[in-house]
Amino acid sequence: MKTTYRIAKAELQVLFYSPVAWLILVIFALQTGIVYTNLYGAMAHRDIVGQATKNITYAIFNNQMDGFFLSIQGYLYLYIPLLTMGVISREFNSGSIKLLYSSPVNSFQIVLGKYLALIVFAFTLIGILSMFALHGAITIGNFDYPAVLCALLGLFLLICAYTAVGIFMSSITSYTVVAAIGTLGILALLNLMKSWWQDIAFVRDITYWIAISGRSNTFIAGLITSEDLLYFVMVILLFVSFTIIKLQVERKKISAWATFSRYAVTLIVVCLVGYVSALPSFKVYYDTTYSKVNTISENSQKVVDMLKGPLTIHTYANMLDRYYFYGLPKNYKQEAKRFEKYLRFKPDMKLEQTLYYNRANYPYLETRFPELSDSERMDSLKILNDWSFDVKSYDEISDKVDLSGEGYRYVHVLEAANGQKTFLRIFNDMYVHPSEAEITAALKRLVMELPKVGFVEGHGERQSNSNQDRGYNMVTEEKTFRHSMLNQGFDFTNISLASEVPADIQIMVIAEPRKPYSAIELQNLEKYIAKGGNLIIAGEPDVSAQMNEITKEIGVTFLPGTLVHANKDIQPDVVALRPSDEAVKFSFQLEDMKKQAYSLALAGSSVLQFDPSKGFEATTLFRTPASGVWLEKDSFNTIDHLPVLDVEKGESEQEYPAVMALSRTVNDKQQKILVTGDADWLSNKELGINRPKVRAANYYLIAAAFFWLSDGKAPIDMRLAPPVDNKLNYSKSWKMVGGLLKIGFPLVLALIGVFIWMRRRAR
Repeated sequence: MKTTYRIAKAELQVLFYSPVAWLILVIFALQTGIVYTNLYGAMAHRDIVGQATKNITYAIFNNQMDGFFLSIQGYLYLYIPLLTMGVISREFNSGSIKLLYSSPVNSFQIVLGKYLALIVFAFTLIGILSMFALHGAITIGNFDYPAVLCALLGLFLLICAYTAVGIFMSSITSYTVVAAIGTLGILALLNLMKSWWQDIAFVRDITYWIAISGRSNTFIAGLITSEDLLYFVMVILLFVSFTIIKLQVERKKISAWATFSRYAVTLIVVCLVGYVSALPSFKVYYDTTYSKVNTISENSQKVVDMLKGPLTIHTYANMLDRYYFYGLPKNYKQEAKRFEKYLRFKPDMKLEQTLYYNRANYPYLETRFPELSDSERMDSLKILNDWSFDVKSYDEISDKVDLSGEGYRYVHVLEAANGQKTFLRIFNDMYVHPSEAEITAALKRLVMELPKVGFVEGHGERQSNSNQDRGYNMVTEEKTFRHSMLNQGFDFTNISLASEVPADIQIMVIAEPRKPYSAIELQNLEKYIAKGGNLIIAGEPDVSAQMNEITKEIGVTFLPGTLVHANKDIQPDVVALRPSDEAVKFSFQLEDMKKQAYSLALAGSSVLQFDPSKGFEATTLFRTPASGVWLEKDSFNTIDHLPVLDVEKGESEQEYPAVMALSRTVNDKQQKILVTGDADWLSNKELGINRPKVRAANYYLIAAAFFWLSDGKAPIDMRLAPPVDNKLNYSKSWKMVGGLLKIGFPLVLALIGVFIWMRRRAR
């Protein structure tokens, strides 16, 4: 070990007595300083102008889009080849390698000593990054130390892996430039391997594991996994072993077959260890972040725990659908990674993929191949795209799964051990793929009975399956809309009050009946209310008479008239309401809505009046402001002129309640009823409209209402521990400090390097 130490010490002297190492350190410090001060300065500016700052540690250091560590990771491969190109090649070039061979030093000691010197230099680079982390720790309140240390660990391992590649390339040539270019080539090769042979299952797992691209991203995000940790260890051992073998071959006469065998055995052992470490049952995880952002929520974990036996995720990709590319074999690993967080808690989860073809809603193909049959279209696409993988016709798989109801779109079918199945969809938005909320909601269908919502029909009410402007299909049953309640864990059906409400209805919706209910229908409604059933009751100003018949048993009255204003920039009967103070306490969704400064848009709303004598307690969730809005009692023309406040008719500007939540205890259960003076707030038209002067986000109330009415069963509560690092404690002299970090620190390193170099020359 002393020999190894002496070799390492000698190598460090060579490194730090040469201008190359110091030049690398200075340029690295300058580059990292520029990146850090830009990110920190942007956050400081947000704080100065009064914008919200939260989770600052993650935003500056660990962000997976443009965070400090992720940006620096992209520069490292430029420095390492310059550092390692002469570690061993200069020994060959100068002839000093013969002295090492003739001395009582073996190849293992030579390589290990030189590699230890490179590790010390790696610590120096990490030390530079730690200076910026130290500044963050001083100036960010409740700094998330574990997440930053985890990221530094990932970058350190990445540098060590790069240097292992570099020292090997330095051992196979006496030309330093060739060694540097060779190192860049090997690193490029390790990045490209992720896309090689992805249509062969076993080989796909090997090449995906060998690829170095993105390996440190999990560390940067604050997550330590046994697979990634072992990956870096094995890559380092692989190339260090290759270097030792290379020196042994140079030192002794060994046959070509024996040389090849040593390299092959080393590579095979590393690949096998990597393959085993990538198996779900062998993986171990540790989320270092304060809010556990890399881990599914506790509610999702509870749902996964309910799954007994293996879970199979069947992915069906229609190659004649617009989303076909997600099903391509080369994208299999990326698709599988979307379930990585669940695989952590469900290691017996299996992923299967089936590629098929069947005509779907894809206008491009209809235009490109208007006369071709499905099979002919598939053959043409195979030729055009050079596809060699197998694609089945839908007829071959139709006995296993019925995809007609999904429009033959790209879809996952989740199958539990007991054979129960459910669909997990992709969506027509910028994110496309299901998030944790949709995945957990789908899993819930396999382990429990979901809340069923019954929409009353027969009197012109709004319907859950209607695509008309006044219909509710988008928010209830639209399969391609991520936030529809169907995708968030609800079932829907239409019911009639001509008979008693079915026992499996947990939430009933009565939305703007255009005709009065009969005595029998009102009686069945009263029975449902008397039993403690939950409801949503949504009215409109022109149906206030029949609405009052419905709500008389709960103490709510729809006052005649319509809420209006005289703002010419917005339609007079469209009012935008902020959540009340009571709403913030009532629901975390509405609390978030108020923090984000969103409004609830009501297009033609009645005013609600509450009588507590019926035994209910009422919470006003949304009310009009104290001025600017009044209850217009006469009919008005919104096209020709604005409504005018008429004090003589009793009209006045004041706070008017428009949305109320009622509750009481019935049979040891809390009964919940939401009443709104408008029925458009969750209609297809209102959710799709964009008004420049109204920052509306009605979905917050939709989510809050259904969550409350379902007793918290759905939508899934995905909240994590709120971040605590939300305050910057920087001084007013940030510009000076930023200048020191960006220019002063690299200048100090440059002066130290010049001093050491000049002193060395003087000796």
